[in-house]
Amino acid sequence: MSLSEDIRKFLEKEGVASTGLADISAITPKSGLNSGIVFYIPYSKETIKSIKKAPTDEYLNEYNELNAKLDEIAIKCEEFLIEKGYKAYAQTTTRVGENPEDNNQTFLPHKTIATRGGLGWIGKSALFVTNDYGSAIRLSSVLTNAKLDYGTPINSSLCRMCVVCRNECPGSAISGLEWNSKMSREDFFDYKKM
Repeated sequence: MSLSEDIRKFLEKEGVASTGLADISAITPKSGLNSGIVFYIPYSKETIKSIKKAPTDEYLNEYNELNAKLDEIAIKCEEFLIEKGYKAYAQTTTRVGENPEDNNQTFLPHKTIATRGGLGWIGKSALFVTNDYGSAIRLSSVLTNAKLDYGTPINSSLCRMCVVCRNECPGSAISGLEWNSKMSREDFFDYKKM
């Protein structure tokens, strides 16, 4: 069994719904850590259905629970790789800070690794979108120097003509333009209006 298969099985046992493996050599914030491992857990259907016009307490509680679980899984994945002789860095919520010089985006967002690993695309709302769960997920990632079997990158949106998010956005932050990997977030989404 390959290391890539070992990682996927390990993360599946930890409870993740899907795992992507990505070549991040051109964008890595950590020298030498040129592979990204990204994974997600979906929100419960009940929590998502309870949201009408704004996030609920139930949503906030699950948000915090999923972040804590993903942080725990990311640290375990980091340890798994280190035990196998590789360098690894789990991008946990406490380790990943925002870059104030880049409009408060993180240095290497999980969703960027996820698009490069073929798990989904960036929607018109600037959220990461999957075929199976839409944007109702929480992501995490681990950077490593391990050579992995990378997924096929998704470099453009699959939202097509859908503009539901744009029409429902109370702050008019969503332009309706479709994302592609050459765009910056500000080209299609105005985070200051949120």
